[in-house]
Amino acid sequence: MAASFREERYDEIPYRRSGASGLMLPAVSFGLWHNFGDADDFSNMRRMCRFAFDHGVTHFDIANNYGPPPGSAERNFARIVKEMPRDELIISTKAGYYMWPGPYGDGGLRKHLIASCDQSLKRAGLDYFDIFYHHRPDPETPVEETMAALEQLVRQGKALYAGISNYKGDSSARAAKTMLKLSAGRAPILINQIRYNMLQREYGESVLPVAKRIGMGVIVYSPLAQGLLTDRYFRGVPRSSRAARGRFLKRERITQAYLSQARALNEIAKARGQTLAQMSLSWLLRDPRVTSVLIGASSTRQIEDNLKSVARLDFTPAELKRIDRLCKPGRS
Repeated sequence: MAASFREERYDEIPYRRSGASGLMLPAVSFGLWHNFGDADDFSNMRRMCRFAFDHGVTHFDIANNYGPPPGSAERNFARIVKEMPRDELIISTKAGYYMWPGPYGDGGLRKHLIASCDQSLKRAGLDYFDIFYHHRPDPETPVEETMAALEQLVRQGKALYAGISNYKGDSSARAAKTMLKLSAGRAPILINQIRYNMLQREYGESVLPVAKRIGMGVIVYSPLAQGLLTDRYFRGVPRSSRAARGRFLKRERITQAYLSQARALNEIAKARGQTLAQMSLSWLLRDPRVTSVLIGASSTRQIEDNLKSVARLDFTPAELKRIDRLCKPGRS
């Protein structure tokens, strides 16, 4: 049974075209990397997804290995999406990291990507994905083979658009050129999903100029640097935090040098009338080459807080200079 949603939901958030394509994504998208595994609270998953869509977030991003266990995020989202209007949603998934044993359960080979997409469609209970990504470059597989697999998935209607993730500037340009040639221009690479934030700029500085030149969209994951660009660690390491769990963010990262840096950034945010998290998202979205930022959350309150970032995309030259000085390599 479909849930009801607010009629004014599309008035709350701006939408941006993904590169030169016709597809528009919300400035803030919702990622299911964390908090959507089998050990997590399903009622909270449903509540967060409904809240996000109710406030204009139409794009939900998964990967075949999200969980834990791998595959569980897709299965859990399948139960939620049945209650939502499918044609108003952009749903993406990815493949390319280890998923099953043997030589075909990882990488960029055609066998892995085609099988992965079929498995993901079954787990998610969908007829198609809006975007299907190759999750990371595979130096052992020719890019022509990887792009041919993505082109096949689009041609077969299993995905409407193809994407890449974690490809740097030169490799993203090569992938895009190869895809255009293989598809005779019918299935360009829509978007590149990269890790980029005020503290981790390598991918952004590599990819954004290339993306603008070739008409590719860019969506940013880890925009808050796994929680480092929030005030969460100002009073210690909470037991429920990522640093406490230690899987993707190590406790040792919460040093006095980091805290000094984050508190200084927080003072800039406060002067702007924002939280540190909001300013960090605004800093990314101020750049028109960024199509969307991909947030994770453990509560609707976090989603609500992050969505406020779209209201303040203006930065003074002095603010940007102070941020750059605080975040330059060697300070974090």
